[in-house]
Amino acid sequence: MKRSDRLVAMTNYLVEHPMELISLPFFSDMYGAAKSSISEDLAIINKVFKEDGIGYLESVSGAAGGVKYIPDVSKERAGKIIEKLCLELEDPSRILPGGYLFMSDILGNPSTVRNIGRLFASRFTGLNIDSVVTVATKGIPIAYAAAEFLHVPVIIVRRDPKVTEGSTVSINYVSGSSKKIQTMVLSKRSLSSRENVCIIDDFMKAGGTINGIKNLLQEFDANVKAIGVLAEAEDEEEDRVVEDYMSLVQIKNVDSTKRHIEVIKGNYFEYKNRE
Repeated sequence: MKRSDRLVAMTNYLVEHPMELISLPFFSDMYGAAKSSISEDLAIINKVFKEDGIGYLESVSGAAGGVKYIPDVSKERAGKIIEKLCLELEDPSRILPGGYLFMSDILGNPSTVRNIGRLFASRFTGLNIDSVVTVATKGIPIAYAAAEFLHVPVIIVRRDPKVTEGSTVSINYVSGSSKKIQTMVLSKRSLSSRENVCIIDDFMKAGGTINGIKNLLQEFDANVKAIGVLAEAEDEEEDRVVEDYMSLVQIKNVDSTKRHIEVIKGNYFEYKNRE
């Protein structure tokens, strides 16, 4: 195989297997090249990843060592993605009765969802996440996108038990916005004890739902290492019950009468990982 062909093939393999440790002999056997040549190729790929702002290669030394692709997003690229989200969400035609916003088109756009997932993953790669947890239904697309970059499974918390879930654990929680008692359930087979999880959701107001998920995960002795939301609402009248989270955008004001929406960037750039 020509070196140019090998570079393309290796790059594609690394991108499709993020966070996975790959040994140099694996690449050497797959492409019929010496380890020294593979090492030079990986250096080139790492340089391009960094220049393009999409991540980097991490080398692990030792007999069981190798290289793994760490997804990341440069500050410039992240800024453009978040700015575009703000502009899209400020479209007055999104306003629905009751002051809600239509977001299904954003959550249904594969390119946008992938970018959102990459942004989440870039902040959570160093936390040794074992699984991504979300609640049905609108948070599912971005949860899968983040899980793809983190190379972990997705676990879906449901509002009602399903016969296909087998035995479940359920809890009652108080919705932060409506103050109503609601129920959420999770299959007993979903999580192993002491797993590190991150919670992903599409929207957060007071945080009652996310707080409910945290309480449910306590039944599994899970460690909630991070919380990520696409959009958070600014509501001075609500007491937020979740504090340690990362948001991409913040919806400051929705004026149904004047048909005006104000959206600003969230705390993505200020967020610090909780080790």
